[in-house]
Amino acid sequence: MKSYCDILVVGGGVAGLAATAALASTGRRVICIDRAPAEAGMADTRTTAFLRPAVDLLYEAGAWFNLKPEAAALNVMRLIDAGGRENAAREIADFTAEEIGEPPFGWNVTNAAVRLALMARISELPGAELRTETALEGLIARRAEAFARLSDGATIVAKLVVAADGRTSAAREFARIGVRRWDYGQKALVFTVAHEFSHFGVSTEVHRSGGPFTLVPMPDGEDGHRSSVVWMEKAGEADRLADLSVPEFEAELNERALGVLGPLKLISGRAAWPIISMLADRLTERRVALVAEAAHVVPPIGAQGLNMSLGDISALKAAIGDDPGADDGLAIYQRRWPELAARVTAIDALNRAALSETQSLRDIRRIALAAISRTPPVRQAAMRLGLAARAMAR
Repeated sequence: MKSYCDILVVGGGVAGLAATAALASTGRRVICIDRAPAEAGMADTRTTAFLRPAVDLLYEAGAWFNLKPEAAALNVMRLIDAGGRENAAREIADFTAEEIGEPPFGWNVTNAAVRLALMARISELPGAELRTETALEGLIARRAEAFARLSDGATIVAKLVVAADGRTSAAREFARIGVRRWDYGQKALVFTVAHEFSHFGVSTEVHRSGGPFTLVPMPDGEDGHRSSVVWMEKAGEADRLADLSVPEFEAELNERALGVLGPLKLISGRAAWPIISMLADRLTERRVALVAEAAHVVPPIGAQGLNMSLGDISALKAAIGDDPGADDGLAIYQRRWPELAARVTAIDALNRAALSETQSLRDIRRIALAAISRTPPVRQAAMRLGLAARAMAR
């Protein structure tokens, strides 16, 4: 059986579903395939803080209307340095969107809710189709089109193949695009907590050693006030924490959180994710474009990961024309690679600094944070620079 479409999206995670909805919303015929069943991502306990450019893409794709009620606004980004010899806050810096006349920096929402909203939107779009439990088993790109062989025996003929199938991307391998990958001996524990005090839309990032500890606002639930947590530690320490009983874990959790939201209570499972960085050698090949984790992977610092991924989709959407896989459009999209490479390098440097056990480096971090936060023009310039960088991600 042979099917024809304008664009084949390989990978049905959040990025692949977003690409399908965004590209099909322009009137193109888009087929998305994913090797996993449709319900596979519904147990994902992670959340994503969608910054404004990513929210714009979801709005343009027609999915944000159903997501907004599920989201918690991020009005303040609070950084706490606790890198002294005692486990206590030495410096606190608040970056407030209102101070520079902006709406919230972004909104935090569960990955499962995002998947549901995007799948619902895809079902509404006449040009969009989602095929689950279907893997890519071969790809041949010709001058005018690409031929994709699927695990169910079907062939899809597409003008453009979008590789959104993750860090071990089969589509990238078939396109013979190389990657550089490095790790840190580090993992992120991801879970949800209930707490005594309201977060008031404040996302709090505590820096000590091993990596940042971040409390990200969530909407209130049956358990009361809630936040999602990303706790980065060296791999051995993360494994130890993941294996603790709930009371033991909550004791260490509350010590790490410095009591900023009152006592924290674990209300979800704990998932441990290895932290790596990865960058593809290029973003395009004939009739193929890489997006999201097929193109780049970064540590979960500053909510950059999935926001960079949706930025790829926005950039690709803007670059392609009537023939979505034409060389000129892909050449425009390839111009995004240097900015991505710089961003991966910068996040790598930040993560290595956060991992440091050296007291002198911790003290330098505190001095830099104080200098930025206590000087209003510098603080405001830093926030505007961050917003500009996020806009560039589009």
